[in-house]
Amino acid sequence: MNQPAKLGLIAGRGIYPLLLAESAKKLGVRRLVAVAFRGETDRAIDRLADEVHWLNVGQLTALLETFQTSGVTQAVMAGQITPTRLFHVRPDRRALALLARLRTRNAETIFGAIGDELKSVGVELLPASRFMESAMPTPGLLSRRAPTAEEQQDIELGCRVAKATSGLDIGQTAVVKQGTILAVEAFEGTDETLLRAGRLGGAGVVVVKVAKRGHDLRFDIPVIGLQTLKVLKKIRAAVLAVEAGKTILLECARLITEADKQNLAFLAVDMEK
Repeated sequence: MNQPAKLGLIAGRGIYPLLLAESAKKLGVRRLVAVAFRGETDRAIDRLADEVHWLNVGQLTALLETFQTSGVTQAVMAGQITPTRLFHVRPDRRALALLARLRTRNAETIFGAIGDELKSVGVELLPASRFMESAMPTPGLLSRRAPTAEEQQDIELGCRVAKATSGLDIGQTAVVKQGTILAVEAFEGTDETLLRAGRLGGAGVVVVKVAKRGHDLRFDIPVIGLQTLKVLKKIRAAVLAVEAGKTILLECARLITEADKQNLAFLAVDMEK
């Protein structure tokens, strides 16, 4: 696969943008131009990118002008923005006009519209999995412990529920215990969903994370990192099942080590069968 000589990176919070920046450089990107967000993006991006432009969330015009001025024609999004910040930002005039055009406001519509804005100034938004293909697992057991027969039933139920709710643009995660749906992810994000399920079901819950059918590859990619494993430990979860080939596992070896320490059954499942 030919790699762009120059790449724009729209960097959200967490380690994902940092790992993508490192991978892009290793795979041949010669110049990385990052747009980072105050209060969100890890400051470590400063040492990984060739240019870093720090903006406030909502400064759409500045984002577009940054890429235009820097000669960026291809860009990728990596990392989230804290969901509640979306209600407290001060969008610029262009962002306000974008939001006003949207009848429904969720990750797909907002980021899709941002992708259209980028396209309007000559910037192609690449799939979020670009440069991270090696972090996407094939089907199979990742941990030492395999799920029990009862847990396998809960995985299958969780897959059906998570696929259905993700298709309604609600969320990508479902939590099940002994045939009961404890929680589905909504606007609060994965961590809060898990904590809510832990309060309701106690130890031994089964967590399933999927990609939406027909998901937009530019930004709608499920991601699992060590923070998720910390929350799973806190709620004493029994199983984490992710969608094979459509989930990015950040620092995969460390995830597996941590899963084994927790006696967590960790697996990638083919959900298109």
